[in-house]
Amino acid sequence: MDSKRNDGIEDAKVSESRKKDHIELAFRSAQDREAIDQRFYYEPLLSSHPNPLNTDEDLSFAGKSLKVPIWVSSMTGGTELAERINHNLCRACREFGMGFGLGSCRPLLEGNKSRWKDFAFRDVIGDEQPFYANLGIAQLEPFAGSDKWDRVVELVHNLKADGLIIHVNPLQEALQPEGDRFNLSSLDVIKAAVEETELRIIVKEVGQGFGPESLRELLRLPLQAVEFAAHGGTNFSKLELMRSDEQKMNTFAPLSMVGHTADEMVEFTNTLKEKLDDEIKVNQLIISGGVRNYLDGYYLINKSVFSAVYGQASGFLRHATGDYEQLHSYVKSQIKGYFLAKAFLRIK
Repeated sequence: MDSKRNDGIEDAKVSESRKKDHIELAFRSAQDREAIDQRFYYEPLLSSHPNPLNTDEDLSFAGKSLKVPIWVSSMTGGTELAERINHNLCRACREFGMGFGLGSCRPLLEGNKSRWKDFAFRDVIGDEQPFYANLGIAQLEPFAGSDKWDRVVELVHNLKADGLIIHVNPLQEALQPEGDRFNLSSLDVIKAAVEETELRIIVKEVGQGFGPESLRELLRLPLQAVEFAAHGGTNFSKLELMRSDEQKMNTFAPLSMVGHTADEMVEFTNTLKEKLDDEIKVNQLIISGGVRNYLDGYYLINKSVFSAVYGQASGFLRHATGDYEQLHSYVKSQIKGYFLAKAFLRIK
């Protein structure tokens, strides 16, 4: 039965029970006080309660439209479990209006047709949301300096993807037991992809982020967006070391801990926006890496002077391995939190 009468007056028994809960919980919470989040001003007078499922949000991003400024960052592909994970994630993107980046499509580029079902989810996500393929520098380097980019373009088109994410991972490859070795700089390969294809291209790192000089170079290229993948999220260099022998792990562990936080990279890009001005050709960012929840995302995209969305990977991944309802509940709660933050919080 509804806890409120039709006239809006709460049922007396429900009210009494709630107030009893408040008393008991107040004693408990007094013993576990947490620090105030100093990033925000709380402004309780300026908005009504938002309806997360009926908002005016309509963001043009990565060539398509988003209902919320959330990007499901590239995670996995090429395994049996990946099919279920990516299917669930793409279904959620369609329902809630989020963008999606596939994990590495290397198996498809190498001709492994048996893995096609792990990646072909355009029909699941629908035509409205951005859906991007993903290849690494190691897979693209052989095409640099050639006119044979048709294989890459064909892969993207066959997936019905809106464009290509190029992931940059020289440190990961160096620390990976069976890692590739680059003969060209990542920048040279990215420039070749831009010059030789007409694909929408997003460039991302894989767990360390980009320093200011790398960002300077990227922002001057006609890219669709730059994704931070900053230090603080999934650190793929560290994961590769954990697959190595003990001696290698001990030797190179300090190197796996270099990088830049998302907050630091927002500062880098804000400064570069001011300094480079007309030289900048990138207008959009995906701020990811260490984004634990909607509050981190809300803070970072509002701190950025660029048009930005925030990306999450592991948070979604934890809830996407089982049935869809578990993921649905998680995404719904994150979106509700984001719109509550938007209604009542302002960035300091």
